[in-house]
Amino acid sequence: MNEISSQYITLTQFLKMQGFASTGGQAKFLVKELDISVNGEKEDRRGRKLYPGDVVIVDGRKFVIG
Repeated sequence: MNEISSQYITLTQFLKMQGFASTGGQAKFLVKELDISVNGEKEDRRGRKLYPGDVVIVDGRKFVIG
């Protein structure tokens, strides 16, 4: 994943960065539809803040926030 340039990114920003969604509206929908966990806990809040070192799993694909 690309390094984030701010202190954190939101889950919807992450989904767009990784190509799961092309728009914010699509990402908002996908947060509720995809199987997403952050640091081992199920997550469905689109505004969830992701910090460097967080582990995000989206439908079985693992990502580490950099």
